[in-house]
Amino acid sequence: MKTVAIIGASNDRSKFGNQAVRAFRRQGYKVFPVNPHETEIEGLPVWRSILDVPERPHLISIYLPPPVTLQVLPDIAARGCDELWLNPGTESAEVLAEAERLGLNVIQACSIAGVGETPGAL
Repeated sequence: MKTVAIIGASNDRSKFGNQAVRAFRRQGYKVFPVNPHETEIEGLPVWRSILDVPERPHLISIYLPPPVTLQVLPDIAARGCDELWLNPGTESAEVLAEAERLGLNVIQACSIAGVGETPGAL
């Protein structure tokens, strides 16, 4: 089973961080929501940090502003993943440079669309 960690997952169903949780679940992924301020999202347990996720995810999808994304990149590199999806609004020149320096396989695109769902329609 493919796995995905969604950093910036949210309980607000109107936010992309929540829509991504639902989209990946609909597509059969094992989903690990990551948010230090929540305990449960869409019935799933929430992990405070990517380092707390119990297994290495295939994908990591980020829904955070660039300054916060920059702060979590070292933990993402330490945890590892096959693909790091930087959703619109998460990237910056600094984020991209640091992700490259850390050797992360970055995809700059909407992960909800990438998994075959329509953002906003969930």
